[in-house]
Amino acid sequence: MAEHLPLQLPDDPKLSANITHFARALRRAGLPIGPGRVIDAIRAIEAAGFSNKRDFYWALHACFVNRPEHRRVFAQIFRLYWRDPRYLEHMMAAMLPAIRGVQEDRPAQAAEKRAAEALLDGAEAPDIDTPPPEEEDAVIEVDASFTMSSKERLKTLDFEQMNLEEMAQAKRMLAKLTLPVKPLPSRRTQAAAHGRIDAARSLRAALRKGGEMQTLSFKKPRLRYPNLVVLCDISGSMSQYSRVVLHFLHAVSNARGAGWAQVHAFTFGTRLTNITRHLATRDVDAALTAAGAEAQDWEGGTRIGDCLESFNRNWSRRVMGQGAVVLLITDGLDRGAVDNLTRQMQRLNLTARRLIWLNPLLRWDGFAAKAEGIRAMLPHVDSFRAGHSIASLEELAAVISRGDDQGEKVRLIASLEN
Repeated sequence: MAEHLPLQLPDDPKLSANITHFARALRRAGLPIGPGRVIDAIRAIEAAGFSNKRDFYWALHACFVNRPEHRRVFAQIFRLYWRDPRYLEHMMAAMLPAIRGVQEDRPAQAAEKRAAEALLDGAEAPDIDTPPPEEEDAVIEVDASFTMSSKERLKTLDFEQMNLEEMAQAKRMLAKLTLPVKPLPSRRTQAAAHGRIDAARSLRAALRKGGEMQTLSFKKPRLRYPNLVVLCDISGSMSQYSRVVLHFLHAVSNARGAGWAQVHAFTFGTRLTNITRHLATRDVDAALTAAGAEAQDWEGGTRIGDCLESFNRNWSRRVMGQGAVVLLITDGLDRGAVDNLTRQMQRLNLTARRLIWLNPLLRWDGFAAKAEGIRAMLPHVDSFRAGHSIASLEELAAVISRGDDQGEKVRLIASLEN
């Protein structure tokens, strides 16, 4: 529970109406709250009372929060609505970075922009792209022919900085993306009009004609598609990105004609969880709800080395056959032993045809491999790319079949050597 100012309620608080309005703000922020929960919350406050601020907070928390990812949104909206009037000014400053003066300059934390937008319901939040009104006598002509459209702006926007409407639009765009892959030649062959001579078929055809070989038969390698294996970090530092990426993976799993033989998805934080069967559900909301219920370590710690060891030991032989491509989605901030992480990354690289690491920290221009976990993992990946926006995922779709793509790996390896 975050630090806050003392709770002060008016003499005639109309508490039921206030709790109902508070529940509406939570629902606009994405929490699944219906009338039943509102009634339960009112009854809970009647039973627990509201003289103690901590009891009041946790009574509402017990009624309105049932998922780990909703805790932070609840805390921010609770503080906005019940606790600190000046906090609303801070959130408005985060939503309108051009307005300064009455509050300290600080970036918005996770879920704060969504909380402020849900509480205001868009009534007091002007569009940040709309300039302030000019005086009537001032005439300004602007050539907007080369300005970025809202769709192009959304493609380059960081998932962490999206509001509710932008996030919903981004998920709709991700649902249309695919990861096309080129087929691979296998050792098995099939009949063809041209290619290598098929001696066995040619001899069998000659035997049917008394041993006289009149024509030659040819064969060519049969094409097959590889598996896609995704290892997605769902720790606290990656929770916002992992939810969006899982929407993208659901679209890839259910896309027809994408080419992948099978798509296997795993989440990891403090333990490894196989969510492949959940992503096969056609409805994305039902699929992600089931995946979230299966993975009990959402927004927990990070033990990348131990989770990769579990994957290499229990799942590698089952899903890594036929030249699988592995997508590793994590920021590389590991709390485990570096030596074990190095060994497991090396083994993962040896069993995969290509190992591609998507790291949202690459959104920073001055990113450098300073963390021990990142330094241990980087030499054992084939490609190191950003994964913080729609544009970065579109770039991944364009280069996933290219064997020569290394992303930012070359630059970072050179910086380590220097």
